[in-house]
Amino acid sequence: MILTKKEIKDLIPHRDPFLFLDRCDVIEIGYKGIGYRQFTENEFFFKGHFPTMPIVPGVILIESLAQTAGIVVSKKFESNTNISVLFMSVSKAKFRKPVVPEDVIEFHVKFINKVKSVYKFKGVAFKSEIIVCEAEFSAMITNS
Repeated sequence: MILTKKEIKDLIPHRDPFLFLDRCDVIEIGYKGIGYRQFTENEFFFKGHFPTMPIVPGVILIESLAQTAGIVVSKKFESNTNISVLFMSVSKAKFRKPVVPEDVIEFHVKFINKVKSVYKFKGVAFKSEIIVCEAEFSAMITNS
């Protein structure tokens, strides 16, 4: 099920300039999905990272993976408007190739486990079929 940017905004609270997904394919609700983003030359962070050699900051790639997982999990709780997904931790982060303006990135996330209200995911970001970033991260489901 492919979600548009509008549908994504119905699931997570992120808004421009901090919403980093153009669309999201929820492959298995609560467990697996792929987020998509084309980073344009007009992104706010390129002015300072770096003016003569623009590169998407690694933290933005990690955030994009986390937003993808947040959508996948939030779809599971869609009928409960009092639920929030809060980022908790990141580990095993690796940045393998730079992401530059006009690159289209796929953010693949897969559920690892759940302990109480904490979900853990593995994420891998691809440019074409080349891995650019990967990490494991967790988020807590809370009642707002």
